[in-house]
Amino acid sequence: MGAGKSSVLKILEDEFHACVIIADEVGRELMEPGHGCYDQVVEAFGEEMLLPDRRLDREKLGDLVFQDKEKLAVLNGIVHPAVKEEIRRQASRSGSSLVVIEAALLVEEGYREICDELWYVYVPAQERIKRLYENRGYSEVKSYAIISNQLSDTQFRQSCDFLLDNSRSIEETRRQIEKRLSESGIQTL
Repeated sequence: MGAGKSSVLKILEDEFHACVIIADEVGRELMEPGHGCYDQVVEAFGEEMLLPDRRLDREKLGDLVFQDKEKLAVLNGIVHPAVKEEIRRQASRSGSSLVVIEAALLVEEGYREICDELWYVYVPAQERIKRLYENRGYSEVKSYAIISNQLSDTQFRQSCDFLLDNSRSIEETRRQIEKRLSESGIQTL
């Protein structure tokens, strides 16, 4: 979070004609009443996680799980397998030569089996915290709690095929993307 993945995705979609699938959006849909994971999440975390209209209070649920690794593992165990399966369906139906999946847990949830490459969008931690405060209003404590539940920089670097340094200008980010796609032989038109 806070690394500028949205900017990278916009470049990939607008300039390289990628089909972009965002795991959080897929997960959000699957956690709506009547969809894939809703009943399991309510059973695991209780009705106190519901809003008056019976939808999940995602903010309350997020605050709970990002402070408790065991609860986060329970939520991930419910949601991520369903999200991964839905992403597979969407990717196969897209008809695009470049499908980009954005997910915080690509490495941990074994997306390598369905991805040709894993990219790490990198920005130093202090800059990420600054961006989370400026763009989302997150406190430093909340930002650190979220970041501490993610893989370390070293783990990302070891697990991913490409490091995209997004701490510089947007033009530099664009140049890195173009170079990587060219090196990979990916046809984007």
